[in-house]
Amino acid sequence: MPKITPFLWFDDQAEEAMNFYVSIFKHSKVLSVTRYGDAGPGPKGSVMTANFELDGQVFTALNGGPTYPMQPFSPAISFVVHCETQAEVDHYWEKLSAGGKQNQCAWLEDKFGVTWQIVPNVLLELISDPDPIKAGRVMQAMLKMTKIDIDTLKLAYAQS
Repeated sequence: MPKITPFLWFDDQAEEAMNFYVSIFKHSKVLSVTRYGDAGPGPKGSVMTANFELDGQVFTALNGGPTYPMQPFSPAISFVVHCETQAEVDHYWEKLSAGGKQNQCAWLEDKFGVTWQIVPNVLLELISDPDPIKAGRVMQAMLKMTKIDIDTLKLAYAQS
């Protein structure tokens, strides 16, 4: 078990969320599910925690009831999915945003309210270019996007 594990608090959708995420990411699996017993506080037999792995990263989801003090997930904390190809970007973007919200600059909120960033590695390479003109053109192109389009980034970079 890694020393640091993301812990997601749900009202009562922990198992649904776990199954949703595991269905999207390759090399992912359900690790364990614990259920409430007689002592509660959830209904006996209902899911208390769901432990799962997404591409090597372990997560724990809790059915803890309404969050205290009624704070839903926030974009202040998000999960970045690094992608090598446009096909990967498209896959994760479409699957994770289904039923959620697509936001600007590679950000999306899934149907549970969890925020994700679907980022092609080439974006990070291009905006880190030592030529500030090239990097700036890529940044400007990216700021106009919701889902990142790699070809558009490369065109912006190559402009003269």
